[in-house]
Amino acid sequence: MVTQFPTPPPVPQVPVLPDQSPQDDFAITFAPLSLGEVYQLADDPANGAIVLMSGTVRNQTDGKPVVSLEYQAYEPMAINIFRTIAQELRQQYPEVNRVVIHHRTGHLKIGEISVIVAVGCPHRGEAFAACQYAIDTLKHNAPIWKKEHWADGSSSWVSIGACEEE
Repeated sequence: MVTQFPTPPPVPQVPVLPDQSPQDDFAITFAPLSLGEVYQLADDPANGAIVLMSGTVRNQTDGKPVVSLEYQAYEPMAINIFRTIAQELRQQYPEVNRVVIHHRTGHLKIGEISVIVAVGCPHRGEAFAACQYAIDTLKHNAPIWKKEHWADGSSSWVSIGACEEE
């Protein structure tokens, strides 16, 4: 006698949003970020420009010496925010063909890269504008928290949405 089991339902796949390229790439990682890797992921034969923004850990905030930063993230939600950013970019700049957003978590030393955003477009104007929109929106909306470790041994968390006005 052979026991027959019902056929399991298909495994759901993460849908690609309608305005998202399957070639976009989003990551939250403990591993060091690579400018070369992100550039390659943003590259496309239709590009006339790739604009890449690299955020690094600096040695001071408002003149107060910083020795390191610590990042924590709610990864599933952050990745969804990254996808939403790509979707919004394509609504504002329809010629965007690649969006890459990678962010570190964990303890980072001075000079280490904490975030890289790259946007590939046929034209530089849209690439610059889209890249700036992406990093500004990420800083305001993504559930990624930063703790600054000061030279005097103290530390403090920087609240989400505490963006620099530049």
